Amino acid sequence: MVDVPSDHPGGFGRYRMTESHAADIAAVIAALRRRAAVPVWLIGTSKGTVSAVNVAARLKSGGADGVVITSSVTRDTRAGVGTVFDAGLEDLRVPTLVGHHESDACIGTPGVDARALIDRVRTARKELLLFRGGAGGASGNRACGPHSAHGYYGIDDEVVTAIAAWIKAAP
Repeated sequence: MVDVPSDHPGGFGRYRMTESHAADIAAVIAALRRRAAVPVWLIGTSKGTVSAVNVAARLKSGGADGVVITSSVTRDTRAGVGTVFDAGLEDLRVPTLVGHHESDACIGTPGVDARALIDRVRTARKELLLFRGGAGGASGNRACGPHSAHGYYGIDDEVVTAIAAWIKAAP
């Protein structure tokens, strides 16, 4: 897990969309590969999807082996981090898994946008996993929190198992 860089004490904000952010994550990927000869995947949830897509789209070499995005930011919000569409979704060239809860009511990540996401991904190996069940009914700011469909509350194990199986099936 990568946290906000020390030279950005105010948080990620629009930094998620920059070449500098991609370079930072490239350094993390390189360090991981020096430690172990295993595939490295970028996994982002909610605002983290903007980071994951930006990095995967920018790094033509030395990047991740695949990307998983869940509860993707598809609509601009007051947080102003941009969307996965702005971050280069169409430029992904690694296996890409899109996970979304059909009942996600978060203003920036509505479940109704999930199918449009996967249609914009052009890589050869891609898939959309739609989830149902668990917590529901949250509204307002709570709809974007971890105890809601946005956070897959109540179906966490199912979601993690499905993601892990998809990654393991990668050639």
